[in-house]
Amino acid sequence: MTLQMTLPVPRADWTRAEIAELFDLPFTELLFRAAEVHRAHHAAGEVQLCTLLSIKTGGCPEDCGYCSQSANHETGLKADKLMAVDAVLASAAEAKAAGSQRFCMGAAWRNPKDRDMDAIVQMVEGVRGMGLETCMTLGMLAPRQADRLAAAGLDYYNHNIDTSPEHYGNVITTRTFADRLETLEHVREAGINVCCGGIVGMGETRGDRVGFVHALATLPRHPESVPVNALVPVRGTVLGDLLVDTPMAKIDDIEFVRTVAVARIAMPLSMVRLSAGRESMSEATQALCFMAGANSIFTGDKLLTTGNAGGGADAALFAKLGLRPMAGEEPMRVKQAHLEATE
Repeated sequence: MTLQMTLPVPRADWTRAEIAELFDLPFTELLFRAAEVHRAHHAAGEVQLCTLLSIKTGGCPEDCGYCSQSANHETGLKADKLMAVDAVLASAAEAKAAGSQRFCMGAAWRNPKDRDMDAIVQMVEGVRGMGLETCMTLGMLAPRQADRLAAAGLDYYNHNIDTSPEHYGNVITTRTFADRLETLEHVREAGINVCCGGIVGMGETRGDRVGFVHALATLPRHPESVPVNALVPVRGTVLGDLLVDTPMAKIDDIEFVRTVAVARIAMPLSMVRLSAGRESMSEATQALCFMAGANSIFTGDKLLTTGNAGGGADAALFAKLGLRPMAGEEPMRVKQAHLEATE
């Protein structure tokens, strides 16, 4: 006899009032609830290790106020061409040897050109051939490009909404919030898992953080990965120049942890990733984030263009906290599938 069980589908009908109520909970109560949700769906002591590589740096025509790679900003960053496939694969091999399970590749484009897709496909196929999960972030995608990435076996596509719909226009003017959602639809239709999150500490209000989580948690299907970034102010960028010397330059640690915890409760099956800004967080803050349900990090010395904690620091922190790198098949894939058991 074959018994088929369908796991409950996470709710996508959260209201802003409900998300706001979570943010307003006493801090220890919020962490307790988030930890309960986390343990119901994930191994509490496991954290996924990911590596991020900039495969095409600088020269992006977008005006994202936080980004050092925008051609609109004078940050001293030199624009480079797309990396050679062999160089990308060599970096992927190093990441795997260092213990990463997922290799993420980012290009500073508004959208990839069709002439670049052959090389992109080769990168995906080569990295997957090493047994690593693959993720790419290349800007906006046309349906045909999403289909090509799916055919190559791309596991995840990252395209962040960045902030709340209301605050979005204060950060970016060269593409709309709706443009972001359209690319997510193309990715979903192609059958690729979605990685989508944003940045906090960009001068937004608590209400904007509520709106940010609400926008993600009310998508027809939650992102499989939700990166939560803390703004790293870079001089020469709009937000960097505005915030680097002000108290707003670094979001309050407790408020950052609250954001992680609310994301965990609202999107229980998603991987919640500590992303940019972690290099400036204390060990205690990171520990609280793991307690709140974060179970993925970028490891290594560098993200796209900014510094990162580094593998040695991460290993020491894991040892101190009793955490272990995630091994084997990512639980996400099992959680979202129908389970079959044979009696």
